[in-house]
Amino acid sequence: MSKEYIGHGGQISGTTKLVGLLGWPVEHSLSPLIHNAAFRAAGLDYSYVPLAVHPEKLAAAVSGLKAMGFVGVNVTVPHKVKIIEFLDVVDKSAKLVGAVNTIVFEDGLATGYNTDMNGFVHSLQSENIGVRDKQVVLMGAGGASRALVCGFIEHGAASIMVGARSSVKTEEFSASFEDKRVIGCGWDSGDFAEAIKTCDILVNCTPVGMYPNIGQEPPVDWALVPRQAIVGDIIYNPPLTKFLKTAHAAGHRVIDGAGMLVEQGALAFSLWTKQVPPRTIMHQALAAVIK
Repeated sequence: MSKEYIGHGGQISGTTKLVGLLGWPVEHSLSPLIHNAAFRAAGLDYSYVPLAVHPEKLAAAVSGLKAMGFVGVNVTVPHKVKIIEFLDVVDKSAKLVGAVNTIVFEDGLATGYNTDMNGFVHSLQSENIGVRDKQVVLMGAGGASRALVCGFIEHGAASIMVGARSSVKTEEFSASFEDKRVIGCGWDSGDFAEAIKTCDILVNCTPVGMYPNIGQEPPVDWALVPRQAIVGDIIYNPPLTKFLKTAHAAGHRVIDGAGMLVEQGALAFSLWTKQVPPRTIMHQALAAVIK
């Protein structure tokens, strides 16, 4: 068994508390590295294991995790939506996003949360970047964008423009929110260009530019983006996407996706352990892999 999967005491024992990651596949995930480094730093006898679960076996997996006494799990694609029907309780965060990425098993109940919702906002706040009353522009109308929209709404953003290639998709996306601050349009439209001109925060929520396609970036007319606008990307590999490199060259302060990955993980850590997560250690563990 590799070092990153052993408990604090040096081996998994009868007292080790287990958490893990449900997905299909899970081989690529860096969450085991990050969480096991955090458990060691905190002196906790926990171990985080990747759990590859076929979609047809999801219900059985949830029952099995309960039976085996798991403390909790993270949930990744393709299970984030489907798993809701197998849970006993769904937290407000998961209801807002319509997806679960963290489960806590306690007192015989499986409770679903969504820590992605606040992950990116917390990564901004950790860099002393406020969100309240800010005008936000998001690129992409998928699940990641939905989580960020909910986080920005929760923290008082003034407006949230969501742009994507398909204007139909973005209009349907924005209509799914009751909050009128959320507006959707095609990113080649005049409305999107006007939103870009006044934005305070611009975030890429698409996979464009993710490894191995590091030469790609979503289309932005950087001449329109205010110099003081913060530019972010939810991608963490590579640490600096082409999108962020272009933004930095244009004079913008940039925020990469590593902060969101760590912050959503830190929130899950707190839910499972009821302790303050060692964020610095989690950042260091991630940086050591993706530098």
